[in-house]
Amino acid sequence: MASQQLIKKLEETIENFPDFPIPGIQFKDISPIFLDPKLYEEVIADLTAFSKGKVDAVCGIESRGYLFGIAIAVALEVPFILIRKKGKLPPPIISEQYDLEYGSAEIETREGQIKKGQRILIHDDLLATGGTTEAAAKLVEKQGATVSQFSFLIGLKDLKGEERLKKFGAEIYNILEY
Repeated sequence: MASQQLIKKLEETIENFPDFPIPGIQFKDISPIFLDPKLYEEVIADLTAFSKGKVDAVCGIESRGYLFGIAIAVALEVPFILIRKKGKLPPPIISEQYDLEYGSAEIETREGQIKKGQRILIHDDLLATGGTTEAAAKLVEKQGATVSQFSFLIGLKDLKGEERLKKFGAEIYNILEY
């Protein structure tokens, strides 16, 4: 869906840092995108085009999912719902625990912000293994809503996050894939 021109601009803008934060990781630094307002607008336009008319709300995963998610929601004229790390929201909350490579984590959203029957877009900056995004989708479903779409700036194909998300039956969109 993204134009080759947008893909090229993003590939030239996003910086790669090998072995950061630990050996074996190729860190993709998206922060230079925010130095170019026109490029940021192009990214939002692309992500918005994917979801136009297909969602009733956007959920963004803390914290980098907020960087584009809020702008997507504003452009679509739908609510933006925060999905936060445990302990960051006042009650009442709905939570979902998920496993990490070593240990577990938990994410939360305020009870009542996701409405039964809503079609939800879950947005984050990067899809890697899909564990956090899968937990976010379960959080949405717990509240009687449907995940109709997932969107990401970057998808890391080798880590198979898309495979983990296919069970939700939602469209999955990555502007860039590595």
